[in-house]
Amino acid sequence: MAIKIKNLYKSYGDLIVCQNFNMTLEEMKITGILGPSGCGKTTLLNIIAGLEEYQSGSIQGLEGKTFSYIFQEDRLLPWSTVKENIKFVLESRYDDNEAERIANQYMDMVGLREYAHYYPRQLSGGMKQRVAIARAFAYPADILLMDEPFKGLDLELKTGLIESFLKLWNQDKRTVIFVTHDMDEALSFAHDIYILEGRPLRIKDRGAKPS
Repeated sequence: MAIKIKNLYKSYGDLIVCQNFNMTLEEMKITGILGPSGCGKTTLLNIIAGLEEYQSGSIQGLEGKTFSYIFQEDRLLPWSTVKENIKFVLESRYDDNEAERIANQYMDMVGLREYAHYYPRQLSGGMKQRVAIARAFAYPADILLMDEPFKGLDLELKTGLIESFLKLWNQDKRTVIFVTHDMDEALSFAHDIYILEGRPLRIKDRGAKPS
């Protein structure tokens, strides 16, 4: 079921973030939300995730859905190893043996099995973000939200991470919504792209890859 945002209104005091805002996000596809810094993309993502409230309007299609979130910062637990960081999101759902199996599976998928016992401080920035991506996919969520996860990375590293991400997604498809200010990044792996501007936030353009 698609996620349908209808007549959304969100403000911080006198600052109107969005007003009568409408958007449809297709299920089991990767949707890119593109726009300049500060236009309200992250606020919109947080509203979808239920991390921020809105004053009026509705969002349909989220009933009973679970979320994973990949931030611009990796947000790994510094006192835990690569494997422990991935197992952390699995502990409430699986016994230790199954959590171990799933963690190993996703480390293999992003090429980090040999770094299972490394701590975040021992990893490069790109490797830490691969751990964050593996952890997000390991958690059995319906919807994956990403807030500029490749920002500030050089082209070679970004390309490698996008390849790792698409490899995971093709083996474990789910609804993905990510925000970025980089058109090339959006074009590289999104099925649908919304180009936003504001404020109040509005859709300037929309594009989709041919089937």
